[in-house]
Amino acid sequence: MKRILLKLSGEALAGDKKFGFDEPTVTAVAKQVKQIVDKNVQVAIVIGGGNFWRGRTSETIDRTKADQIGMLATVMNCIYVSEIFRFVGMGTEIFTPFQCAAFTELFSKDRALAALNACKVVFFAGGIGHPYFSTDMGTVLRAVEIEADMILSARAVDGVYDSDPKLNKDAKKYDTIPIKDVVDKQLGIMDLAAAVLCMENRMPMTIFGLNEENSIVNTVEGKTSGTVITV
Repeated sequence: MKRILLKLSGEALAGDKKFGFDEPTVTAVAKQVKQIVDKNVQVAIVIGGGNFWRGRTSETIDRTKADQIGMLATVMNCIYVSEIFRFVGMGTEIFTPFQCAAFTELFSKDRALAALNACKVVFFAGGIGHPYFSTDMGTVLRAVEIEADMILSARAVDGVYDSDPKLNKDAKKYDTIPIKDVVDKQLGIMDLAAAVLCMENRMPMTIFGLNEENSIVNTVEGKTSGTVITV
C-alpha cells in the first residue's frame, strides 16, 4: 500500500480512562505510524470524537448543535494527536472543512495531496462540516478524495461480528466480509450512508483492535487479526 487513511476511535485513544486522552496509548500509536511513514507509506488520519462527545446526549440540545459539538471534539483530538506525532519526529498538517482561524488549514484535495507528498501525516478533522453526517462518512469521503488504497479502522472492538460481542459471548467474528453484505445486513459497523459510499467507490477497509500489540503496523503489512471488508 502506498497511501492509507487510518481511522482512530476516540474512545480507544482514551484507554482505560474512557474519557479524554491516554498519552501512553497515543504515543504508542504515533510510534507505530512513524514506522509506516519511514517505509514511505503516506498516512492520512481521521479521529472520532467519542472520548469527549457522543451524539445527541440530551433532548434539550438541538441535533445540529450536538453534531457541531462533535465536530469540535474531533478538532481537539486531531490537534492533540498531531502534537504527539510531532514529538516522535513526524511532520503533520491538520485540515478542516470550515475555518478554524490559526488552528487548522481549510481542506482542499490539492493541499492535502501536497502535504502527503511532502511526507507529512495529514489529519482530517471536523467531519464533512455538516450535521447529520458521522465521522464514518468523513472517513470514507476523504479516503475516496485522496485516492487512498485502503481505510484502516482502529477500534476498541477487534473486528466485525454477526452480533454485539459485548452482549453475546457466542458472537462470530468475520475474517472477511463483502461491503455489500455490510450494507444488506446493516451490521452497524458504520453508518449506512458511509457504507454505501464505500461500496459505490470500491474502497476496501480493514477493521481491527487498536489495543493489540503492533496492530497498525501489522495491518498495513497484511497480517491483521481483524476483519477485511472487501469490495
